[in-house]
Amino acid sequence: MTTQDIQTRGEALVAAALAKDVKAALRHTDFFVFGRHIDEGIPYWERAVEAGDIWSHYTLARYRKIRGDRAAADALYREWAEFDGGCAYGLGVLLREDGRTEEAAEWLRKGWENARHLDCKIELGKLMAAEGRCAEASAFLMSEVELGDIAVYRWSRLFDSFEEVFDRVAAALDIAEADEDGAAALAAVRELFELDKHFADYPGLAPRADALYRRGSALSAEAGMYYAMFLTETGEEGWPDAVELLLRAREAEVPQAAALLGNKCEQRGEMAEAERAHLLAVEAGEEAPKWNLGMLCMRLGRYDEAERWFAEFGEDDKDAVQQLARIAVLREGGPRAADEPDYRQLPVLRERAEAGDVRAGYEYADMLNDWGGKNARYLIPWMEPAARAGDPDAAYDVAQLCAKLRRFTERDRWHRVAAEKGDRHSCHHMGWLSDYHRDYQESERWYVRAAGLGSRLDSMIAGKLMVQRGAYAEAEPYLRRAWEEGDDNDTFRTETAGYYGVALRHLGRPEDAVDLLELAADRWNEDVLPHYDRDDLDLRARMIRPEEELEALDKQLEEDPEEDDQE
Repeated sequence: MTTQDIQTRGEALVAAALAKDVKAALRHTDFFVFGRHIDEGIPYWERAVEAGDIWSHYTLARYRKIRGDRAAADALYREWAEFDGGCAYGLGVLLREDGRTEEAAEWLRKGWENARHLDCKIELGKLMAAEGRCAEASAFLMSEVELGDIAVYRWSRLFDSFEEVFDRVAAALDIAEADEDGAAALAAVRELFELDKHFADYPGLAPRADALYRRGSALSAEAGMYYAMFLTETGEEGWPDAVELLLRAREAEVPQAAALLGNKCEQRGEMAEAERAHLLAVEAGEEAPKWNLGMLCMRLGRYDEAERWFAEFGEDDKDAVQQLARIAVLREGGPRAADEPDYRQLPVLRERAEAGDVRAGYEYADMLNDWGGKNARYLIPWMEPAARAGDPDAAYDVAQLCAKLRRFTERDRWHRVAAEKGDRHSCHHMGWLSDYHRDYQESERWYVRAAGLGSRLDSMIAGKLMVQRGAYAEAEPYLRRAWEEGDDNDTFRTETAGYYGVALRHLGRPEDAVDLLELAADRWNEDVLPHYDRDDLDLRARMIRPEEELEALDKQLEEDPEEDDQE
């Protein structure tokens, strides 16, 4: 596509906007979007926005948001949200992502009522369900359903399934309470496990689940243990109650209750409490907590105690023998493993963090994450001050913890902070995110940046994107580096060979491309295609076809007599 073609299309877009020709403006907008010319389209969309074109408002808002300017996206969506369903939807989603749910619901309702925009209806139903109004959400989605509205059925069925679980558990608990049957109460609350994967997306489910768990725990100490797990996984405010429930379960001789308490305490940095809980479990005859005690004592430098705990497993336990050998090295002042923190610093770091040292807070939480992991909700508040201060390590780790909690907007925001500060892993994430939203030029820039920070994988991806847009000379050094510095253990080795071979063929170096394309053609179906969504037609359209490239290369060599003479 030439610069003249782009300019002609851009001016036509602006002219259509000035003439209020919505269909023509959409057609010219599609040229830039589907032609992957977002950089080139932005100046023309800006001019079309000034002329009042709806599609340009919507499209420019979308790319402003993708590229990190959420305030600009908000303003663009808002100009037409009263009248256009697409802008109402975009604004509603943006507001929901920013936690402004009441205003989001208002705009989504307007988008549905004023423009009958189906995505607005679905998103509003999801908001209702997130508030715990599942039956209302399902009924709303199924109201005024027309032919072609099939998308609402999936969500209506999901929200109905939540109601079915709650009704089934409540009915079972009614019977259990009438019979004072602890086993029946335990069986009832176990059915709530079906909801575990939904609490993050629909936090309004948690209060209803809490009430049912509480009823079950009144009849069964083991149900109380599961209630404690629920409390620790859905909020920090329930921690004191969780401790009491686990201690009660331990007194009722529920297996693993004390060990679970010990693990939870370790994840929170409460090592004295963790040790007491593990000792309770050992007293109850459990073997696994002995290992936890050995690791705790070793990490805190209490080597004599650690040796006694590991010795409990006997000389035939290879893992215990290995830990005893490590203790012997540490006792003599030998080095720790390269990736092992000095956990003896935990109390010092916490004290400094509580005094306002933001870096110490990050290091404290990072060390706890290495120790026990899995407690993202507790760790984030310790890490966030350093992330807000611009620490790229902290911003990256907060992003990772947000991902565990399914806080995807926060995840992306912190990855952007870390990427802009030079974290290569976050640069990779931003490249993936832009690619996910079909903003391939922005994606390429992030992958180039990640490649410059030392990532071979991102060097391959950057080169791949360049090949896909026909920029073979630009792609060659990135693909060469990924190929020459890599080895057969790289999971992206075959893909590198394919794109590098294509670049070399188009750069007039067919003889250098032969082995690469032969490898790619032979292994593509096994090594590359399984990593990608077969239903993503846009991705498939951009992907090279090594067998066709190899055929073209063979033909190129046959038609080049000078090449034949050299061979």
